[in-house]
Amino acid sequence: MAIHDQGYRRYGGRREQRGTAWTVIALAGLRAIVRRRAFLALLLLAWILFIVRAVQFYAAANFPQAAFLAPSASTFRQFLEQQSFWVFIITVWVGSGLIADDRRTNALQLYLSKPLTRAEYVAGKAAILGTLLLFITWVPAILLLLVQIVFAGNLTFLRQNLFLFPAITIFSFVEVLMTTVVMLALSSLSRSRLFVGILYTALIFFSQALFGVLVAVTGGTMIAWISYPANLTQIGDAIFRLPLHYETPWPVALIMIAALVLASVATLAWRVRGVEVVA
Repeated sequence: MAIHDQGYRRYGGRREQRGTAWTVIALAGLRAIVRRRAFLALLLLAWILFIVRAVQFYAAANFPQAAFLAPSASTFRQFLEQQSFWVFIITVWVGSGLIADDRRTNALQLYLSKPLTRAEYVAGKAAILGTLLLFITWVPAILLLLVQIVFAGNLTFLRQNLFLFPAITIFSFVEVLMTTVVMLALSSLSRSRLFVGILYTALIFFSQALFGVLVAVTGGTMIAWISYPANLTQIGDAIFRLPLHYETPWPVALIMIAALVLASVATLAWRVRGVEVVA
């Protein structure tokens, strides 16, 4: 029987660039989610308000009696605020199991046994949720801005509101960043996606309820920084150059958002790690 040399041979495959492994997780996750018909139906529902606003812009541009429907900067701010309901629904549906499911099936250890860093793993999971949230916030808001230009037939509105594009972009990315990182941190704390969803819901509604109680006691809204949604509201009003809803200065709200993001990142660094096996 012939004996063939099985010594060292150079790798003949194609080497991927370092730091790109997270894209594999992101693309695989997005494909798995988009294949679900129920989720596609949810995305369609999330775009209904876009259609309503587009019809509003068309009527304002083509019918003099509907001039009161003409858009303003506050229209785009209201649109993003109204989309926060769908942001919540999709965050709970998609985000609650992103890490919890891997912990439940011990897939996290399998991921980290590959040439994949913790940062790449978290980035891949964050890209899944972040992409979907941008698809229902930033994308429709920017399209609405383009729809207004097309229906109006001129650039007058855009010239008068040049800040809208950066305002929509900055606010959408701030909201998506905070929501994504917080949900991933909560997802890393449990093996149950149901429990994670309850935790996220409690974070939002408990903080808002506590804020409501403190408003009733103090008679003012200076304590708005304690509420998760109120901080986003303050930042949104400041970015869109609108009067603030609450008495809390917007830099305080920004500091609270940054602190929440940093705490979430620290939680992910603590919870997302491999297990050293000692023979």
